[in-house]
Amino acid sequence: MTDNQPTPDGVLRLINGYWATGVLGAAAAHSLFTHLENGADTAARLAARARISERGAQALLDGLVGVGLVELSEGRYRNTPEASTYLVDGRPASLSSFAQLKLRHMGALTGLPDVVRAGGPVTDPTTEVADNPHWEEVVPAIAAQSVPAATVAAEVLQLAGAGEISVLDVGGGSGIYSAIWLQTNPAARATQLDWEPINAIARRLLTERGVADRFTTIDGDLHTTDFGAARYDVALYSHIAHQEGPEQNIEVFTRLRDCLKPGGALVVCDYVVDDDRRGPAFPLIFASEMLLKSQQGSTWRQSEYRDWLVKAGFEEISFHAAPPATLVVAR
Repeated sequence: MTDNQPTPDGVLRLINGYWATGVLGAAAAHSLFTHLENGADTAARLAARARISERGAQALLDGLVGVGLVELSEGRYRNTPEASTYLVDGRPASLSSFAQLKLRHMGALTGLPDVVRAGGPVTDPTTEVADNPHWEEVVPAIAAQSVPAATVAAEVLQLAGAGEISVLDVGGGSGIYSAIWLQTNPAARATQLDWEPINAIARRLLTERGVADRFTTIDGDLHTTDFGAARYDVALYSHIAHQEGPEQNIEVFTRLRDCLKPGGALVVCDYVVDDDRRGPAFPLIFASEMLLKSQQGSTWRQSEYRDWLVKAGFEEISFHAAPPATLVVAR
């Protein structure tokens, strides 16, 4: 091959991308990143610590080196800084449970060609209901994804010095935003609106974080529950807009505007696409998941968020990076 002739390497990596999901999910299932962090730096030591075969440990280590999550030096393995931060069990931003969850979701992608042809789910999505038992697994597993964005949002809003403020988290799930924000500001109070089984999960998390005394919940559906009028200083709408169509988002944004006190701020966190649709990469890819799982959802562009928020009555709108998500702050 000539120097300027393309090779199939990149395409083959993408075709076999499920291997990365498999290796990462299996490694997380056996707490390999945790054992590596605690000094199990060879395949033999790792196998003994994790109670797996040495052959299996070596295969996973090879795969993790291949995907850039583990480093090898002088025969010793160690986590990369990225793996140490985001894949060691028990750490605040650990995505270990989420990696295991995604491994079990891989089979759903085989239906994507039919979904693309139809323009949406070809069977009724049943996950978005209050009494689905999968919430007990899913909600805690995805909580860590929001830790970086919640921290960035606290800085953007200058919550630490904001005094006695009230927060409404619509569809707050695990309650991770409320937990981080209440720890940041000891005078703040937060209310989460979500389905009852999910609110129960959030109350457990806030109790573990020692801030449950300033946290209340409202059981209900965000589409039909009244948010109140001029009641809150900050409202939060995180990772919901991508599930909704334009009209639904405008309607919810309008009600959120009404629930804010004068000068209050709405924070929207989601995977947002650049206006020219050239990036960022993760939101562009995530659009296919919304095609697979929602009737009208997508990863929406900055210009679409700006348009919806203006129609909802907001005047000042800014965008802040919280990779792979974007924070939209509207006042």
